[in-house]
Order: sequence, then C-alpha cells, then structure tokens
Amino acid sequence: MRLPSSLLRQAPSLPVGVLAGSACVAAVTLLLFPLRHFVPPNSLGVVYLLGVVLISTVFGLGPGLATAVASALAYEYFHLPPFNQWTLTGSGEFVTTLVFLATALLAGFVGDLARSRAVEAEEQRRTADLAADLAHLLLRAEDLRTALPAAAQRLAQALDLRYAAIEPAVVAATGRYGALPMRDGATQIATLLIPTDLPEPTLLRLHQQVVPSLQALLGAACDREVVAAEQAALRRVATLVAGGAGPSEVFNAVTREMGRIMGTRHTDMTRFEVDGTLTMLSHWDDHDGLDHFVPHGSRRPIEDVPVARLVWETGKPARCTTDDSELFGHTREWAPGSAVGSPIMVESRLWGVMIAFSRAEGPQPEAIEERMMKFTELLGTAIANAQSRAELTASRARIIAAADESRRRIERDLHDGAQQRLVTLGLELRQVEAIAPPDLQARLSRMVEGLTGAVEDLQELSRGLHPAMLSQGGLCPALKMLARRSCLPVELNVGDIGSQPEHVETAVYYIVSEALTNAAKHAQASVVHVHLTVDVTVLRLWIRDDGIGGADPRCGSGLIGLKDRVAVIGGEMEVTSPVGSGTSLVITIPC
Repeated sequence: MRLPSSLLRQAPSLPVGVLAGSACVAAVTLLLFPLRHFVPPNSLGVVYLLGVVLISTVFGLGPGLATAVASALAYEYFHLPPFNQWTLTGSGEFVTTLVFLATALLAGFVGDLARSRAVEAEEQRRTADLAADLAHLLLRAEDLRTALPAAAQRLAQALDLRYAAIEPAVVAATGRYGALPMRDGATQIATLLIPTDLPEPTLLRLHQQVVPSLQALLGAACDREVVAAEQAALRRVATLVAGGAGPSEVFNAVTREMGRIMGTRHTDMTRFEVDGTLTMLSHWDDHDGLDHFVPHGSRRPIEDVPVARLVWETGKPARCTTDDSELFGHTREWAPGSAVGSPIMVESRLWGVMIAFSRAEGPQPEAIEERMMKFTELLGTAIANAQSRAELTASRARIIAAADESRRRIERDLHDGAQQRLVTLGLELRQVEAIAPPDLQARLSRMVEGLTGAVEDLQELSRGLHPAMLSQGGLCPALKMLARRSCLPVELNVGDIGSQPEHVETAVYYIVSEALTNAAKHAQASVVHVHLTVDVTVLRLWIRDDGIGGADPRCGSGLIGLKDRVAVIGGEMEVTSPVGSGTSLVITIPC
C-alpha cells in the first residue's frame, strides 16, 4: 500500500488518529454482523486486523495500538459467543481473545514500521529530486551567480522554508537568519542563509542531507566554470593556430589567455638563445602593462631569471619564490611572490619558457603546471607550424624560381644558339639555291621552307617557355598575346594595373596561360572571361568559363599547380566549379 505524499509530509495527530480508529472499529463491527452466522468467529478477526494496520500506517503507533485494543474488545463482545457480553469464562474464549489482542498489537507495530519506512523513502525521494533540480540549475548555468537565487528558491520550496539564500561569499549569522557554510575542501565557497527558528528535524535534514550535496554541487559548478573558461581560452588559441595566424599574434594570445585563466599578476613568454640569453617575446599583466619595463625583443642572461634557469637546466616545469624588484630591476617596491615556469617544446626541443608570476605570498596551486602545459603545447604546435609553413613556402618559391629561371635560360639558349644557327643555315641554303642547277632548285626551295617552318616552331616553343613579350612589354601586352593565341574566344578586361613586381607578373601570366589551356582541353567551353584589377595592396584576378564544370583540385587536375604558384607568393585561390555551370577561379595576390 502506497500512501499519498501529502499524508507522509504531515505529522501524525494522536486525537485524530484515535477518532479514526474508533470509527474504523465501529464500521468493521457493523460490517461483520450479517456475516457472523455464515463465517466462523475466528475468521472474523482478520477484518479487524486490517483496520489496525490501516490506522497505524496512516496515523502512527499510538492510534494503531489504541485501535488494536478497541478491536479486541469489540471482537470479544460482539462476535464471540455468548454474544453481547464479556464473560471470558471459557479457556478457549480467553485464549482466542488474547491471541487476537497480541496479533492486533503486532499488526499495529508493523503498520507503524511501514509508515516510518514510507516517510524515510519519501524524504529520500524529495532529497533526490531536490538534488537533481539543483544540479540542473547549477551545473547547466552559464554563470553560476545568476543561478544561485533560483537554486535557493527551489531549496526553500522543497523544505517548506520561509526563505533561503545562497551567497557566494563568507557571511556571518545574525539574529535574523542562520548561516551554514559550504566548503570545497578547506575553502569556503558559499554560505546558505536560512531562518533561525527551524524545527530540529528540518535542521538535522539540512545538515545531514542537503548541505553536503549542495556544497558538492557548488564545488562542481565552480570547477566547471574554471574548466569551461580554460577550454574556451584553449579553443580561441587553437583557432588561431589552425587558422595560420602569425607567431606574434599567437604569442600575445597565449600570454593573455594564460594570465587571465591562471589569475596571475603577469605572464611572460621568452625564448632561449644559443648564447645563454633569454629573448622577451610577449608579456601580459593584469593592469595594462604598468608593471612591465622590459621591451619586447630585449635580451637578458638566463641567470637573471631563476625559474627560467631551472627550466633550462631540467627541461621540466619549475617554480620558485622571487622578488620582482630584483628580477626586473624595478624601482617600484614589490612584495615577494612566486613564479612558475613551463617549458615550450618545439619538435622535442626546448625552445623557450612561459613564466606566470603571482602576487600572492603563498605558493601557487599545485595543478598550475599541468594547466600551463596545455597552453605551451598549443604554442609549440603553432611555432612548429609557422616554421614548417615558412620552410614550405621558401621551398616552393625556390622550386618555382628555379623553374622560371630554367625557362629563361632555355629560351635564351634557343634564341641565341639553335635558332640563330638554323637561321644562318637557311640563308646559306638560299645562296646555294640561287646558283644551283634548275633541277636542284626545287628541292632546295622545299628544304629552305621546311627549315623556315622549323625555326618558327622553335620560336613558338621558346615563347611558351618564357615569353619575351612579358619581359619587354609588361603584363598587359603579354595577356593580350595569350588571348589572341588562345584556341577559345577570350574576353579580356584588364584595368590600369601599372607595373607590378616581376614575380607577381610572372605568376599571373602563367596562371592565365594554364587556365586557358585547361579550359580548351577539359571544359568544353565556348568563351573564357578574364578580369584583372589592382587596388592599393591586392591584385585580383577572375577567370571564368561557360563549360561543363566539375573541376576538383583534389583529383589531381592542373588546378593543383595553380594553387601552388599562388600560395608561393602569399596569395589565395578559390575554385567554384558546379557541374554543368562552368568553372570560376578567384585569385587574390598581395602586391
């Protein structure tokens, strides 16, 4: 039998219970009158026992025992022969009554035990519901302070308190309210304010059940806020790293985010040099650089920074107590503080150190080294990525420059060597043709024409290697020549771009040449549009055809070479090629 929650929450009333027991005994007695002629008397007592269990379960032990005694008396008087009188003369009647009374009293105890267990289960359920609601409010809130009023209101509703408040600070008790401290370890993180006139059971429940779970939730919520802030900072830094941000931008972001998350006075990032010095790369402090007197790029001996020296010697995180005035030569008086250094490893090599300085006199938290390592790992990755990108860009630039120089050399060699010799040979054949017999002149004429065609083919080949028009006339004439020579119609729109650096003009020429070749070979286009503009700092090139589309640089097409050439000079290329709608290249090159 499960009782309603409203009955379990109310304290049992003895007078009401006795009245309810009396009414129950009377009702059972009237109910059994028509049955006593058909049912054995010993069986009729079971119905009285059910009433005893009901009363003791609902109203407690006192009313249950009173109901048991009243049931025994009614049972003996009305339902044991001789009826309607108390005789207890026969030994059988006396034993029956005594057994019934003992059974009824036992039923009362069982009912009261059932009520106690039900009340305990109800309290545990309500406590669990309260803990679940508080966990939902506190652990899912973006800002813990904004969730505290709602949590206090839910706590007051669950415990039937006039009011309750949770203050994220140390608050002393007064005559108006009591104060229950809530701690995370040895640190008090909040105070629960409650009325001073609470009943003893409610206070006991608060101390034993509510406060322990609440302070655990508050500790978890505080830790969650710290972890969430740290993860957000790490995501911001990781986004910069993944986006290829410059080293100085990443350095400043790491020192700033680390200083704010760790709650330090200031944070420095320095690089170890081979001559035993430190180079200051980035700095952050908690009030806009007023503490900092060491400019970026300056050097100092490693021995001047004890924590950096420890990291240099061990390659591991280190900490020490230090005096800023001695460390930096400040004229301002500073109290001694602590410094924690975390090594910056780049490709398994000790590259530098991040140092977090605290204004507190005591040591910094034990877990700060591990938290700092998360940032320095990202920093090491960013430095390694920057070095790899720089090396890759330089390698690409060397390869393309070598290829361009090879084209120029081959073009010069062809023009000054083989082409001149062939022209000279053609002139000599013309002279021989003039004095040769008539029957040989026709053959010599064909030979001269074939030689002239070979010279023209050689000229076309040398122009394809490195067009003389690009060197002599500039980019615009060279692009117009490409448009005229293209086997597809080309609509060329070139603004007043002026003279650009040689590597930019060479790259644009070969990009347009390769794009026209790709369109002719693969696009099945009827026209190609080329548009070129230059503003103050950026050259923009659009190349669009009306072909079949579907070009994908990932599939090994000629677009890969174009992307490499654009990337070498610091540009970007965007390819749009939906199937059936042509191909469009948008190229931006810093100039």
